[in-house]
Amino acid sequence: MVKILLWFLLLFFCWPLALLVLVLYPLLWLLSIPFRVVGIAVKGMLDLIAAVVTLPARLLGYRPSRL
Repeated sequence: MVKILLWFLLLFFCWPLALLVLVLYPLLWLLSIPFRVVGIAVKGMLDLIAAVVTLPARLLGYRPSRL
C-alpha cells in the first residue's frame, strides 16, 4: 500500500519519472530472480555445512539453549 501511495505522489510531482518507474520496475524484478535463486542455494549449502559440523555434538546430546 505504501509503494502505491509513493508512486501516486511521484506521479503527481514528476509524471515522466513515475512512468519510467512503472515500466522499469518489472524488468528489474525479473533481473533479480537469478540472484535470489543463488542466495537460496548458498543459504542451503551453509545450513548443510552447519548441520554436518554440529552433528557430532548433537549425537552426544548437546542441545543449544534457546534465548
